[in-house]
Amino acid sequence: MVTVTISKKEYQKLLKKAFLYEYLRQVLKEDIFSPPPAKDVKQVIRSFKTTNKYNKNFLAVWKEG
Repeated sequence: MVTVTISKKEYQKLLKKAFLYEYLRQVLKEDIFSPPPAKDVKQVIRSFKTTNKYNKNFLAVWKEG
């Protein structure tokens, strides 16, 4: 095995990239492309209404679109 010497700054940069890669790998391990649990527009709008975060105009436009 060969020893390689790098600067502390370069080491930190490589370490940060490794952590970001590991994080991304764990996120992508989940099924992010699965279909949504509810496809019925009425059911989704009911769910939106129960949160009280969306106004009537937004819900009307969303229902149409």
